[in-house]
Amino acid sequence: MAVRGILSRISGEAPRGVDEVELIVGNLRALLNTRLGDAVSAEGFGVVDLVDIIHDFPAAAQIMQRSIRATVAKYEPRLRNVSVRLVPNEDPLILTFEIAGRLVGDRRRGVVRLRSEMTHGGRVSVS
Repeated sequence: MAVRGILSRISGEAPRGVDEVELIVGNLRALLNTRLGDAVSAEGFGVVDLVDIIHDFPAAAQIMQRSIRATVAKYEPRLRNVSVRLVPNEDPLILTFEIAGRLVGDRRRGVVRLRSEMTHGGRVSVS
C-alpha cells in the first residue's frame, strides 16, 4: 500500500498513480481493527469489541453490522451512502460483511463493494 504524505492527506487528494479505493481499504483496515475506546483522541473511532457482545449471538452479528456502518460513515469521508450487509459464511467462527458505498466526487466508478472478514480472534481483513 502506498504511503501518503501529510499534504496529500490534508488536501484530501490521492497522490498520482495511487488508486483511491486502495487508500480507502487501508483506512478501513485500521478503522475496523481498532476497538471503541482505544483511540483516546477520537471517542467514537473503531468498532465494538466482539468479546463484549459475543454472549448476544445471534444478535451480535447485527450489533457488529450497525457498529461498522456507523464508524465507516463517520470516519471514511470518501464514501457516501454507506451500507453494510452480513454475508453468510460456511465457517461459524468468521463474520463476513460487505461494505458498499459511492466514492465522493467519482460518478464514473459507481458503487464500491468491499469484503470484510472478522475472525474469532477479532482480527479484521478488508479486500
